[in-house]
Amino acid sequence: MKKTIVVALANQKGGVGKTTTAVNFSACLAEKRKKVLLVDLDPQANATSGLGVEKGASVFSAMLGESGCQELIQKTGIKGLDIIPSEIDLAGSEVAIARYDDYLHRLRDAMEPVIESGVYDFIIFDCPPSLGILFMNALNTADEVIIPIQCEYFALEGLGVMVDIVNQIRDAGNPQLHISGILMTMYNLSTNLSQQVVQEVRTHFGKNVFDTLIPRNVRLSEAPSYGQPIIQYDSNCVGAIAYRTLAKEFLKRQKQSVPDEPGESSLYNLVPADLAEEL
Repeated sequence: MKKTIVVALANQKGGVGKTTTAVNFSACLAEKRKKVLLVDLDPQANATSGLGVEKGASVFSAMLGESGCQELIQKTGIKGLDIIPSEIDLAGSEVAIARYDDYLHRLRDAMEPVIESGVYDFIIFDCPPSLGILFMNALNTADEVIIPIQCEYFALEGLGVMVDIVNQIRDAGNPQLHISGILMTMYNLSTNLSQQVVQEVRTHFGKNVFDTLIPRNVRLSEAPSYGQPIIQYDSNCVGAIAYRTLAKEFLKRQKQSVPDEPGESSLYNLVPADLAEEL
């Protein structure tokens, strides 16, 4: 049976492109013939609406033991991509979950049947932008963490906090947890600031930083209002090419096969040279 890899997209700072990445990264993995489950853990439910799915019963009920996670899974408009949606009730979940002795492991216990079933290649958590109980539950369940950060200097402060949290949770009982990559988002090629921030992050974190850069792109901003990931909304825009490149780089880091897909012939000027050759 294949191993399901659980990836948390996490940053305690909001506005860094986390949900945009969760939706589009998941869709691009599915496009590369991987079976993916996206779990929307943010009460704002932006990942849910961004895939054109109605808000519905969230993982909250499973964490309370009132239902199984399998019952909550819904199909999306992308072949190979399923979702457990979010709802506004998730906002009050932390108070209810905190009453349990094992409150930091309720998500892990709820998700275990899905993880152990081997149905999915990847389970992606879109974490809320706060250091609360849902956030900690996600990191206690995950195998790895992708940290999106905006290309601005204030983002560097939050990055250090995230690295410390991952290390603490790994040492406290989730030994397999590690950072699979730091993702630079909202990159603006025309500004020195973006380039300086990328250089500084790579100086400090080296190979932990993805080579792929996610650009500022109007089409990426428009796609959620149509309930579509970027590969459906505008398959040839630079945002779509960037997220396809991210999926390819991620799978190479996982040492998994990366099938060629139609529509990958366009070359985006921020794509690393070694990956661009394969597009």
